[in-house]
Amino acid sequence: MNTPREDSAPLIGVRVSPLHGLGVFALRDIPCGTRIIEYLGERITHAEADRRYEHKGAGDNHTFLFIADDTTVIDAGVAGNEARFVNHACEPNCESVIERSRVFIDAIRRIRAGEELTYDYQIQREPDDPPDIDSVFACRCGTPGCRGTMMWPPQRAPRAARRRRP
Repeated sequence: MNTPREDSAPLIGVRVSPLHGLGVFALRDIPCGTRIIEYLGERITHAEADRRYEHKGAGDNHTFLFIADDTTVIDAGVAGNEARFVNHACEPNCESVIERSRVFIDAIRRIRAGEELTYDYQIQREPDDPPDIDSVFACRCGTPGCRGTMMWPPQRAPRAARRRRP
């Protein structure tokens, strides 16, 4: 059993990532099934998310938007926390879980201290996506199963997938 000192020690930290920009790293071992962090930020409508980022070019994939439900988007660029820096990987060690319009990052396997936390962004494809959308959202995770894109394959698109709006 963990001692109180171990339980109060920080679980994660943000630092430069070899995958992309900043990343979130385990500061101590994290057991499979651990709820690591909630994805926080300003809760806005889809229309407001579109308005905020309409000026961004089609090739700019950098936002901190996460769809929480049919009416709510979390903009972690405003009042966000460390969860916004968890990077994508095609063979991740975490998953995003949506419960009652709240988004959490949970460990899907044991994560060793020093390891970067990742989850599959599963970005939804839209009918008006540009032809080069896979390269706009290119993945460079380097895992053996890397599909080369953060976009979710069209034939298996999940109902509650993450969408970073360009």
